[in-house]
Amino acid sequence: MKPSSLFLSVSAALISLTTGPAIGQTTERPLIPILRAGEISARCDLGLVGLRKQVAALEQMPAAKAHHAKTVFAVWNQLQMAIEDLQGPVDLLSNVSPDAKVRSESEPCLVDINKFATELLQNRTLYRRFKSIKGDAIETKLRQDVLDGFDDAGVSLPPEKRVRMKAIVVRLEMLGQEFARNVRDNNQKLSFSADEVKGLPADYLAKAKRDDQGNYLLGFEYPEYNPFMEYADSSEARERFQFAYANHGTPKNLPLLKEAMALRREMAALFALPSYADFVVRRRMASTPATVNTFLGEVQQAVTSSEQKEIEELRAYKAQTLNTPLADTKLNRWDVAYWQQKLKQSRYNVDQNALRKYFPTDAAVPWILDVSSKLYGIEFKPAEVPVWHADVKYYDVFNAANHQRIGGIYLDLFPREGKYGHAAAWPVRGVSTVAGRTPISALVTNFDRVGLSGDELETLVHEFGHVLHGVLSHTRYVSQSGTSVERDFVEAPSQMYEEWARRKESLQLMAGFCKPGCPEIDDQILQRMTAAHNYGRGIRYARQLLYARYDMALHNGTSDDPLVVWQKMEGATPLGYVAGTEFPGQFGHLMGGYAAGYYGYMWSEVLALDMLSRYHGKLMNPEVGQLYRKSILERGSELRGADLVRGFLGRESNSKAFLMKLPAIVCSKGNPCSLIYYAACGKWCRPCSASSCWSSFCSTGLVAIRPTSWPARCRIRNRSPISVPS
Repeated sequence: MKPSSLFLSVSAALISLTTGPAIGQTTERPLIPILRAGEISARCDLGLVGLRKQVAALEQMPAAKAHHAKTVFAVWNQLQMAIEDLQGPVDLLSNVSPDAKVRSESEPCLVDINKFATELLQNRTLYRRFKSIKGDAIETKLRQDVLDGFDDAGVSLPPEKRVRMKAIVVRLEMLGQEFARNVRDNNQKLSFSADEVKGLPADYLAKAKRDDQGNYLLGFEYPEYNPFMEYADSSEARERFQFAYANHGTPKNLPLLKEAMALRREMAALFALPSYADFVVRRRMASTPATVNTFLGEVQQAVTSSEQKEIEELRAYKAQTLNTPLADTKLNRWDVAYWQQKLKQSRYNVDQNALRKYFPTDAAVPWILDVSSKLYGIEFKPAEVPVWHADVKYYDVFNAANHQRIGGIYLDLFPREGKYGHAAAWPVRGVSTVAGRTPISALVTNFDRVGLSGDELETLVHEFGHVLHGVLSHTRYVSQSGTSVERDFVEAPSQMYEEWARRKESLQLMAGFCKPGCPEIDDQILQRMTAAHNYGRGIRYARQLLYARYDMALHNGTSDDPLVVWQKMEGATPLGYVAGTEFPGQFGHLMGGYAAGYYGYMWSEVLALDMLSRYHGKLMNPEVGQLYRKSILERGSELRGADLVRGFLGRESNSKAFLMKLPAIVCSKGNPCSLIYYAACGKWCRPCSASSCWSSFCSTGLVAIRPTSWPARCRIRNRSPISVPS
């Protein structure tokens, strides 16, 4: 999901007004207009004039209509669609246009739209209008979301505070734009000698740019950075690249982040709330920062020992391979990916780069389209339409049963200069059945053109899950379409879909799209891939946990310098803080829609794995796929996240599946818990009086936890594991 800063600091309702779409050129196929430099400003000004006219009409609505819910919701829906049509293309092109002038001209327009949106939600006349109407169940949910949006924009604040709130929102938008621009437009290339690139695959080196002296010039795009950290034999070269990557937000970004933190604290104070986290999380599934921090604490208890065990295992493997004394061998942060890859090759005979032959990029894309078609009863048909770059592909989406067109998707898959540097889905245009409006989603990634590693295949499937959430939405009103759900639920559908990149019944379909043929995914390679994927979960979860805890620490009311907080928190991890690095300066989520919300990735995973259980291991079951489409994807935010999940599962959600995935294993003599859960093997047993549970349920891979820590751990190791509040 795109970590856009646009309006997300205000409220979920404000998101629904402004994260979106494109003007439709025809009723059959609305498209994203390809805006050119020099025309954005005039288009923006004209669009805002039209929007203000619509607001005036809504304000002046005759009394007879003003109390008629259907009429008010219909007019509000038209206004939201108009905002989408203005903002959507500009927001997307500001991140993907190959023309630097288009990107720069887009930013003032987005600021002006931001100002308008804040003015709209501070409009007391409209606020009273929504307070006075009632509707059916869908409209009741929409009404509450809209009222929350008004409240979060400060509609009930005194006039001077409303003015300050608007100024804060606008300034945060400008800071977010500048922060993202500093990362996106950093075209720095590092030079590496032939000795420094030893160990890297030949095809990687063949594609790399070189200078006049024959040195390799490498930048920060994933296809260049990630393989280097996994394969370059030179520890010094990896250290240099990792240091530069951690700092590629440039020194300009740390002051921007610090100012944003101060503004968010001030925003919360306007509402007499103790922190920005309180302001944000009250509209999420978690409800309170205390619930978030309890959840993160439980995850930390579960993964800490496993992270330490894995780091020690890598250190021992490094010492053995280099024939150095263990006591003299240190594992550095820039060593982890390299030695993990070496160990996986040795232990599981899995080489991420070698997996690219199994997943050619030009086969992986039609493969995920085919998997989605089979599951959800849809068809994708390519079409020639205007696009912003020659690499971009477009597909119409149809219902297979009646061949009705339901939406369109754009795929922008490969890296280029000035493009958004990660992987994300843009919900460019939302659906509205009452207005006959069809959706558009755009997938933006930075993949290798030849083939995908196993990790990259998961990324493709994950982000395509967001695309489907947008394009298969079938909501009455546009503000409830697609990914307008709570931010701590929005990742769940995509995280669930990742499993299709790991299972034989879906992966074996890949071979049908390889031209020429690619190796078949058999049981043996799949078992090795699964084992390799599972290895390192302690380190992986611990890092994600650090990001979430850091995000909450910054937004829980502290006025400490963000870099100082990071140095302290990363410094407390087993690998420590790398002196001189400035990771917060390129942590885009902090300046976007995940501020006080990064915890949502793990929170959503609890829900994702529970939803996956509904398939009962048969992932290509179209009956369950259709149920999932109807219960989750089509409903958007017409229901709360907890209600959506309950409707799909037929029961309340629980975290049993999530705990099964966590790497930590708990067993100790005298443990006071009534039932202990073994994550590695997915078994429950009674407290161990000796070592019987170890041998009965899991023969290898167990990690003993000291008995002194049991009382706190019982909360997540009994029959009632981590609860997910509704």
